Amino acid sequence: MKLKALIVDDEEFARKNLAMLIEEFCPDVELIGEASGKQQAIDIIESSSPDVVFLDIRMPSGAEGFELLDEVEHKNFLVVFVTAFKDYAIQAFNANAVYYLLKPIDIDDLLIAVERLKETKKLFTESPENLPVYYHTLRNLADQLLRNKPNGRIAISHTKGLKIIEDDTIVHLEASGNCTTIYFNDGTRYLDTRTLKVYEGILNPKKFYRTHKSHIINLNLLVEYVNDDGHFAVLKNGLRIPVARNRVTEFTRLIKDL
Repeated sequence: MKLKALIVDDEEFARKNLAMLIEEFCPDVELIGEASGKQQAIDIIESSSPDVVFLDIRMPSGAEGFELLDEVEHKNFLVVFVTAFKDYAIQAFNANAVYYLLKPIDIDDLLIAVERLKETKKLFTESPENLPVYYHTLRNLADQLLRNKPNGRIAISHTKGLKIIEDDTIVHLEASGNCTTIYFNDGTRYLDTRTLKVYEGILNPKKFYRTHKSHIINLNLLVEYVNDDGHFAVLKNGLRIPVARNRVTEFTRLIKDL
């Protein structure tokens, strides 16, 4: 079954370019329309029920993309944000586990997004009760981007949707191949498919520090640094997390400034 898709962007060239790429490279996506603004998009959504909306964030008002999501009454579609934003905004997208495409659009990125959409559509079809969590995640992203500052919440994917967590609940993170194991203060842990490098970019650098190529710690839980038989950060729960030799100077300076 094909994904029915709507493209929403106030720039005609951007709409036509994305439409061309989808039609040429994405046989599992059926374009059902294009919209240049919020109200036109809402009308198409309500009449045609797309599976996915490719949504430009910065339309004329600067927030119309997010306003559209607020004003659609029956939301049962997935969203791919299409944006020219970089730097902080990309961190926000990653933190919220939200699909996005950077302009100019790379074909490989588009193909990856479509595969992820197909998987997510299947999950939400089987477990529609997870859709409210998904839209809460989108609103969380909107709040961050419009205020242009991070908050203490991130979203992690699981087999039936998304889970929103407070970063204060994270004790440390450990690389597991191309995945990351997240350890929480209640003793539980979770394996996420994002790499440790991604988490290094999305976590608040004032609260989290990468001590080693395989470890990130919550600085609020740090109680000691020791250098017997190696270099270690000791956390409140007694865990000794290795500190790479080339990070010792920076790490000890950071501790003194806490």
